[in-house]
Amino acid sequence: MQKNKVLSAENPVKCERLAQVSFRYRDFEGRLHDDGNVVVLDVVAPQVQGIFDALLQRRFPLHKAAPLDAYLGDDEASMRDNNTSAFNGRPMTGGGAWSKHAYGVAIDINPLQNPYIGKDAGKQIIVLPPAARGQYQSRIPLRPGMVDEDVQDIFFRHGFMIWGGNWKQPIDYQHFEIGSRDFIAQLLGLPLNEARREFASYAATYVACLSDAAIANPSARRKACAGKSKR
Repeated sequence: MQKNKVLSAENPVKCERLAQVSFRYRDFEGRLHDDGNVVVLDVVAPQVQGIFDALLQRRFPLHKAAPLDAYLGDDEASMRDNNTSAFNGRPMTGGGAWSKHAYGVAIDINPLQNPYIGKDAGKQIIVLPPAARGQYQSRIPLRPGMVDEDVQDIFFRHGFMIWGGNWKQPIDYQHFEIGSRDFIAQLLGLPLNEARREFASYAATYVACLSDAAIANPSARRKACAGKSKR
């Protein structure tokens, strides 16, 4: 990863805290692939395995899923290739602090169908990947590979309760991540097995909320429970 510009010495999470998650997935033609692979923080690896197993069971299509090594850490190249990915030792899009991808606690899914939409310094609209401009900026109608409410529910049930599609500016339809940086620091400070139990407990708060919520509308209930469960 260091050779391929995915991990630097300054990265907030070191190589020994990362884990590969391998999985099967179906593509947009319905073909089954056994080469899905993402790199994530070791704490969240069991839950990430659960996410992709659930997406396969639901027959949600993925174009491809390869670590950022294949793109020399170039996030935009990965997006142009419609690649589902996770760890990348980079700052947030647009600059600034470390992205949660640099901690291995964020996942980008089908970037073409679920683009990043922001604004540049001149207030002009940016769409990444550029091929998504027009055809996938609108979420109506929902089409194969686009994040819908069932996909949100899968990620939320496994602790990835922040969806960029709920943001105002930018909007990042491909992006899911876990809670606050303080929570990430808490998980990193615990022994691995204890941290995994803590993260599983965190995910379980969303499931428990779904059972207890007084909100009748399922969509509103999911959003409310994800917001209530975030740390």
